[in-house]
Amino acid sequence: MTTVLRLLVGCLLVLAPTAGALAQDYPTKPIKLIVPFPPGGPNDIIARAVGQRMQEIAGVPVTIDNRGGAAGVIGTDAVAKAEPDGYTIAITSAGALAISVSLAEKVPYDSTKDLAAVTLVATVPEMLVAATSVPANNLAELIALAKAKPGQINFASTGPGSMPHLAGEMLRMSAKIDIVHVPYRGAAPVMNDLLGQQVQIVFLDLPILLPQVQAGKIKPIVMGAKQRVASLKDVPTTAEAGFPEILPENWYGMVAPAKTPPAVIAKLNRIAVEAMQSPEVREKLASQGATLVGNSPSEFAAYIKSEIEKWGSVVKAAGIKPGN
Repeated sequence: MTTVLRLLVGCLLVLAPTAGALAQDYPTKPIKLIVPFPPGGPNDIIARAVGQRMQEIAGVPVTIDNRGGAAGVIGTDAVAKAEPDGYTIAITSAGALAISVSLAEKVPYDSTKDLAAVTLVATVPEMLVAATSVPANNLAELIALAKAKPGQINFASTGPGSMPHLAGEMLRMSAKIDIVHVPYRGAAPVMNDLLGQQVQIVFLDLPILLPQVQAGKIKPIVMGAKQRVASLKDVPTTAEAGFPEILPENWYGMVAPAKTPPAVIAKLNRIAVEAMQSPEVREKLASQGATLVGNSPSEFAAYIKSEIEKWGSVVKAAGIKPGN
């Protein structure tokens, strides 16, 4: 072995444990937690509750950075392009990680290659509700009404390709009914027109709907979840209503840049899962209709792939094109 080669080998041996040592010490400085939506929505509420507890566990500040735009794609892309050291992460949505693959003409990242899965944080059911003027109180009655009045029932959404849009398409295809999609820009205008009887039905995240349902201002029809929600025990699931294939659960997961060291990902996972197991965090988010998960990085990575396939098949079957 030449002198130069010996020096190179020696340098490699000295540097080899560096990544492991850094992971062992992680975290030593503030962690930026990107939320790719504006403050106040379900994604933001979940991230702030979990991030606050993570800060207490990790012993370093966990700062929320709201970067809304393009249905979560802009903020998620910022993480994909960040330094892979575990100090820039995100809690982002099903739309940004799975649905956008089939609906956006060009997504600037690959969810399965440019991002490292940390953990599935929470699932939030989509609930189907109706305006009070709609003469239907359950899914069977709503389907019968739609069949009696083809093309006369409008279903709203928060935008083309959004979870509420795809949920409505799942209902349309599964029940074989002719209902008309009316896209909006966000949940607020949807709620305004639903309360004003301008549209008849909509699927939305449970936290958005819960206050209006409890006030009797809109009718709960069915819950797009695997099990009933404690805050609305009388509302049946889609499976109980005879349509188990209609399962439009929204979800939010933690990701980091793809080349983040596995040991750092593992530590991030431990911190996040411990935060999610906190009774205070669970109680706060349960009141919002969210179910905390906290699985392993490999389990979450597999889940993202399965969700890409699931929503891709819905987009294809419904004939939805990017931007419409």
